[in-house]
Amino acid sequence: MRKIYLCVAALYLGIVASHAQTKALPIKDSSNYETRKLKIEEINIISAYYHQNGNNSAVTGGIGTENLTDFANTFDLQLSKYGASGKKHTFTFELGVDHYTSASSDKIDPNSISSASRQDTRVYPSLNWTVSNDKTGNAFGLTGSYSHEFDYQSFGGGINLIRVSKDKNTQFDFKGMVFLDTWKVILPVELRPPGYGSGSNKDDRPVDHSPRNSFSTSFSLSQVLTTRLQALLIIEPSYQHGLLATKYQRDYFTDGSERVEDLPGSRYKLPIAVRFNYFLDDHFVIRTFYRYYMDNWGIRAHTAEVEIPVKLTSFVSVSPYYRYNNQQGTRYFATYGQHKPTDTYYTSDYDLSTLHSNFVGANIRLSPPTGVFGWQHFNSLEIRAGHYMRSTGLNSNIITLAMKFK
Repeated sequence: MRKIYLCVAALYLGIVASHAQTKALPIKDSSNYETRKLKIEEINIISAYYHQNGNNSAVTGGIGTENLTDFANTFDLQLSKYGASGKKHTFTFELGVDHYTSASSDKIDPNSISSASRQDTRVYPSLNWTVSNDKTGNAFGLTGSYSHEFDYQSFGGGINLIRVSKDKNTQFDFKGMVFLDTWKVILPVELRPPGYGSGSNKDDRPVDHSPRNSFSTSFSLSQVLTTRLQALLIIEPSYQHGLLATKYQRDYFTDGSERVEDLPGSRYKLPIAVRFNYFLDDHFVIRTFYRYYMDNWGIRAHTAEVEIPVKLTSFVSVSPYYRYNNQQGTRYFATYGQHKPTDTYYTSDYDLSTLHSNFVGANIRLSPPTGVFGWQHFNSLEIRAGHYMRSTGLNSNIITLAMKFK
């Protein structure tokens, strides 16, 4: 539920944009290679507001409010320079800050004035370094990241590799990521052992901490098929190990008993996707996407999406889009009070249930040649809005503002 990625850092705009106006002159030496000073290449500022409603909260066993709001922001700064060998070095720094409030999380401990996780702020900086060859298009990069929230912290690292064919019509991308997480094991108030803490910063009683490690890869192959048609194949296998259950989520059984959620300690995921972009003419592009997902928990899902950007003028475009998802739920899911006492694993989290959903929205983009509002370095402005509807009764709305400075 905390998956919105964007940013607010207008405080830095005037400083960064003024620096971007100064271009460093190349300096030549006797070795006949050209070096350049580090310069600002691109700045992205994105903010999004998300709100959802529903009545299947996993915190209270699959019933109760799912009301949640999230204000998410990211600030993305790209710097570049050319090295002695003529290769381009790009440094991308990203800072994300999300703040959310969750009515269902307040039910972890209804008697507490400030329940654990009722509201929280997540901070997640990352840094990427990429070395690329302008002539061949080949590139190699490294990424490091960190994320901190009330009940967990995460350290991440990864590599990325790009290889382009000589005719520039084929491109292969590889990414590998590792995330080493630590969870604070927060339990519902009525299921805590004697002396076990609430997890609150104001509570000195001890709580357990458990690891959750994630390993993901991404293989993609893009191909220019004709002058109008491009295709992309993506395979993204991943593996998780550690505490994968959310221990402050309750489950209720047919014998009237109550336990905390329990799920296997490992999970394999395999999404396979294809994308086709067809350039109909100078004003219309048809973008289609399909993904098949499977994992060893028994979840199977099909996702199809279509987006049709329409170029109204040379610098204004509108892109309506629609996405449909159909999911077969995990074998461990059951509704409120329907778990069997003999079950080894159990969850009432409707995100893991059998469902179908629709997501519809539109995006408007402004990119005038003289800059947005006449500001030369204000390269583009985008506003994106969407409405999500799920068969379980969950509904949500999201609006996103994205600004690019070059």
